[in-house]
Amino acid sequence: MWNEKTSDFKNMELGSDSVKSLFMLDPNITHLNHGSFGACPRLIFNSLVKWQELLEREPVKHLAFDVFGYLEKSRESLSSYVKCHKDDIVFFPNPSTALNTVLRSLDLNKGDEILTTNHEYGAMDRAWKFLCNKTGSVYINQDIPLPLLSKDHFIHEFKKGISARTKVIFLSHITSPTALVFPVKEICDIAREKNIITIIDGAHAPAQLDLDISDINPDFYSGACHKWMCSPKGVAFLYVNKNFQHKIEPLVVSWGYEAENPGHSQFLDYLQWQGTYDMSAYLTVPDTIDFLNKHNWDNITKQCHELNVWARDRISAEFDIEPICNSMFLGQMSSIEFPFSEPLKNQIEFYNKYKIQIPFWKWNDKTLFRISMQAYNNKQDVYRLIDALKNYQSNS
Repeated sequence: MWNEKTSDFKNMELGSDSVKSLFMLDPNITHLNHGSFGACPRLIFNSLVKWQELLEREPVKHLAFDVFGYLEKSRESLSSYVKCHKDDIVFFPNPSTALNTVLRSLDLNKGDEILTTNHEYGAMDRAWKFLCNKTGSVYINQDIPLPLLSKDHFIHEFKKGISARTKVIFLSHITSPTALVFPVKEICDIAREKNIITIIDGAHAPAQLDLDISDINPDFYSGACHKWMCSPKGVAFLYVNKNFQHKIEPLVVSWGYEAENPGHSQFLDYLQWQGTYDMSAYLTVPDTIDFLNKHNWDNITKQCHELNVWARDRISAEFDIEPICNSMFLGQMSSIEFPFSEPLKNQIEFYNKYKIQIPFWKWNDKTLFRISMQAYNNKQDVYRLIDALKNYQSNS
């Protein structure tokens, strides 16, 4: 698909004009919030348009017959990238929908406990509380105090929440509010010994980490492709261990349920077709992964991690802030404690005045902002942020 030579991108400089030109971002904005919704390079966006045009040229043939073969090729490409079997993953528009599918399929009873942390994504906290209100099960947000200094520290604190009633462990691979990489493999190993179901929210993991689902060995895992893999919006996946696939029920019951011509997998029959919609974004996954490989994205990720650690430490030193974790817990994002009176209002004011895109929020008893480092960022973006924060603080 691509015309460029791979060698042209082996030594790409973060934030250079050549790298920025790959993306479609407004050059008048300092984009330090890739973590929220990602950013799609133009070449990958062109792949989306190609698939949409193919759909519109022959809608019936495409949706009724051809799309299933295309989906299999996409699942094959993605499964190789995240290291699992192609028949163990299925596409969803976002991790929230994928994980809600899992939640609604669980057999939970009154008193059953779901153990998680107090660092989880707010939408999933709400989904669990909704389910617990219906089933009488109990959602436990185990406190993981900060600063987080070691893997053993995390495991010790988390294990305090495990009881004889723990039926499910739900854990973010990389947390949204605090941007911490949690040791999910070790927790899955512990859970397996105790016969506890594991559900991992890996929304931020693909392409920010070298994801190996087979090694982690969870019962359920969901990740987003439209964040750090840079696919078009609306591409995520759900992995389900074969031992649990027969338990999964679709949120929307459609033609795959009691199918007239069932395929080799009930799991795929139930979940691949949940009503008519445009699946073009899913079909871009092979081109997305090809883009990452051709542009030496493993090296980009390594550089972004280094830039993120430098930025976190530089900002912390400038404002005399204690970092919330050891750098071993960081990927391409960092959350930094900062005094805001009204985080959402302050975020809008900050953006309008300085044209810098970062999220502010209240988390437990702290107010934080989060930075994200992607290929189009560099140290100048960080210096610009520091100057803006100083100015905003002095005028507040």
